Amino acid sequence: MGAKETVEVTGHLMDSGILSRILDDIRDYGGDYVIEKFDVGHETHDPSSARISIEAEDDECLQRLLMRLQTRGVNQLTTGDAVLVAAPRDGVLPDGFYSTTNLETRVRLEGRWFDVENPEMDCGLMVAGSDTDQPRVRTVPMSDVRTGMQVVVGASGVRVTVPAPDQRAEAFPTSGDSATERPQTVLVRQVADSMRQARAGGRRVLWVGGPGIVHTGAVPAMVALIEAGFVDVLFAGNALATHDIESALYGTALGIDMNTAQGVEHGHEHHVRALNTVRRSGSIGAAVADGTLTSGIMHALVTHERRYVLVGSVRDDGPLPDVHTDVIEGQRAMRAEIHDVGYCLMLATQLHSVATSNILPATVPLVCVDLNPATVTKLADRGTSHGRGIVTDVGLFLEQLALELVPDYRRG
Repeated sequence: MGAKETVEVTGHLMDSGILSRILDDIRDYGGDYVIEKFDVGHETHDPSSARISIEAEDDECLQRLLMRLQTRGVNQLTTGDAVLVAAPRDGVLPDGFYSTTNLETRVRLEGRWFDVENPEMDCGLMVAGSDTDQPRVRTVPMSDVRTGMQVVVGASGVRVTVPAPDQRAEAFPTSGDSATERPQTVLVRQVADSMRQARAGGRRVLWVGGPGIVHTGAVPAMVALIEAGFVDVLFAGNALATHDIESALYGTALGIDMNTAQGVEHGHEHHVRALNTVRRSGSIGAAVADGTLTSGIMHALVTHERRYVLVGSVRDDGPLPDVHTDVIEGQRAMRAEIHDVGYCLMLATQLHSVATSNILPATVPLVCVDLNPATVTKLADRGTSHGRGIVTDVGLFLEQLALELVPDYRRG
């Protein structure tokens, strides 16, 4: 006889395919199940619910299975308090630690439920002040674990909540749709409406961008959106900033003339010279202040006092002085900027988009725009009903978005 537990799940279990994935997870983890109760919603928008008895080989396997199922919004029917174990040393979580989702999460301590402050996937759960009346529970990435931290182990005493589907985003293509056949004008208008609503609600709009924004000639549209107040913070790598600055200084991006789309003589060295120019000034902000940089995306962000976080990679030339070359420090800088985010746009960058989606709570609506359908599918399938994708050229998308949001914008 193995270890057993009864779990429950509520939501659109049939049309979303979530019940099938739950049962597949149980099998994949070597477990077995019996569906004890299944109530199907009668109307289109009615949720369904299921109660499932699951069995695993032993308690360790059962705890791992329960944690896996919570990524689908599955909770134990009955639960005790969370179990806390001290971290054995810096950078190491205790064995059997609870591996977090990006869903809204609550932890039970001494019979009381406490909200997790910053839901983020693939972290541990750290409890601070557990011996006081008001303990705090927050996610902690492995790199930030310190010896003696009180960390939740196992799935007992942890519950998650799946956000309600965003009905306004129903027209966005998901992984099973023919994304390229959707009416793009309608999709852009929906994105614009969501951005307006986020701003009207006092929430920040986060952008995650790749160098394709520059290469497709979308810099004027992006600048117009920054100037109109629709960009609060930008996450990017060295490439976007460098190519944007190269375009501002030399009129090229990776040596390609932005007006003629033709290569120019010795244009291949322009990005290195652009890097050197900014490094001589000391920073992007200093290059704006001393009059070296007078246009472009980075210039607009600086002059309008918008936040940006640049995190580099092993491929980077230079890099720019503002780029975080330590990726752990870069992650910390990104986490510090996701507060109050009400909407997120991810444009033409798979790696930075994946990194950002990993640290965003599932409640933040996002849209991924890329010419590569694989990127869109990967980001849309991030475990939230609020993630959608648009397969299109990012330059055309930004032009249309600027026309929707900036009344006096004209195509450059």
